[in-house]
Amino acid sequence: MIKTGLELKQQQKLSPLQIQTIKLIQMPIQELEQKVREELESNPVLDDEPAPDSESETKDVSIDAIKEDGDIPAYRLKVNNWGKDPRPEYNTFSVKEGFTQSLQRQLGFRDLSPHQREIASFIIGSLDDDGYLRRDIETLVDDLAFRANIETNPEEVEEMLKVIQDFEPVGVGARDLRECLLIQLRSLKPSPEVDTAKRIIGDCFQDFSNKHFQKICSKLGISEEQLKAAFGKIVKLNPAPGGQVDDSYNDQSQQIVPDFILDEHDGVLDFTMPRFNVPEIRVNKKYADLLLDAKGSTEQAQKEAAAFVKQKLDSAKWFVEALKQRQNTLSKTMRAILDYQHDYFLDGDESNLKPMVLKDIAEITGFDISTISRVVNSKFIETHFGIFPLKYFFSEGMENSEGEEVSTRELKKVLQECIGEEDKKKPLTDEQLVVEMKKRGYNVARRTIAKYRGQLGIPLARWRKEI
Repeated sequence: MIKTGLELKQQQKLSPLQIQTIKLIQMPIQELEQKVREELESNPVLDDEPAPDSESETKDVSIDAIKEDGDIPAYRLKVNNWGKDPRPEYNTFSVKEGFTQSLQRQLGFRDLSPHQREIASFIIGSLDDDGYLRRDIETLVDDLAFRANIETNPEEVEEMLKVIQDFEPVGVGARDLRECLLIQLRSLKPSPEVDTAKRIIGDCFQDFSNKHFQKICSKLGISEEQLKAAFGKIVKLNPAPGGQVDDSYNDQSQQIVPDFILDEHDGVLDFTMPRFNVPEIRVNKKYADLLLDAKGSTEQAQKEAAAFVKQKLDSAKWFVEALKQRQNTLSKTMRAILDYQHDYFLDGDESNLKPMVLKDIAEITGFDISTISRVVNSKFIETHFGIFPLKYFFSEGMENSEGEEVSTRELKKVLQECIGEEDKKKPLTDEQLVVEMKKRGYNVARRTIAKYRGQLGIPLARWRKEI
């Protein structure tokens, strides 16, 4: 017996306008300008040239007034979505280059064969956040074959690793801390202190790690003063050349135009949205005329031309409406962030930065969390205390001893203060830092201390110890 039936499924299909809006929302201002230029080039009914004076008496009509049946209320259609105010050129700012991008850029300057370059690029992609290669050479050879279809051998991989170990930051590509420190020491100008430091790391690394100073002096036949001088070189080395960056943002190098400019007057916060190089979009007169001429016409060619123009007009309408919705969405989101972090934006004091997640702003604005995420991504605000990506202002938080929520940035700031005030001959362990933080009113777990310390680029207590 064959059973037949209907299965109803509820599907939400995005309209062309919604798709267009989503794409525009996530674009920073420079990408938006490029997109507008591309749209002007690809859609013949759009025109950013000023209208001639002879047309000044013609009635202006918003593109929103275009009817679905194709009726055009006037032969010139003008979009005033950007207004007529001047668009000043704002300064551009440089944001930092990502660690991997920096290494790949340096690789581009090396005289290598395509095969060698592929191997080196794969090695770069295998480095961890600290800049170390935590995998053995044999494993890399296998991975290159299976994952990248690159046939090689341990000697060739080792050779390319040596190339990478010559890159900046010095110490990158090391397989362990000992190799990392030795690479950095070899890059320094030779001196008695540097030579001693090389011997300490090369021949007495275990004793060095355990701070067995007398054993080192005895093994190497050096005085305490020589040991102290060598240590002065070692403590300046970077144990994490990849850079333990703050988890709030890490952007590839680019020249940026801020999407928002903060204005602060007597405690009142406001902002502007630069319109740098974003042209005004108008519907080209001759194409609107073509539609009018086709009305009531029986000629097939004229009807086909009118249909083409109508399709382009619809596309223009969606694009312009998407631009408007982008402006509205970004404006509403930025206003919510300013209101939420009002005290912080007055002077940039990080202790006033409240814990804030995407959900908080989504609830205020009524937008989806995914929409807020798109707004925040790759957008920047220029303030009187610096320029920041919007992602910078979002962080988790926890309660202090008084039950008040504090942001992770405040916790990191206090942690830095604790370490900065410690006795360097007896630096505080992570367990002792938990106690110190508690004295200051912050209940933080040891693993959280270790995490924040790593993100701040602060080594373990034994590495901070001074003779």
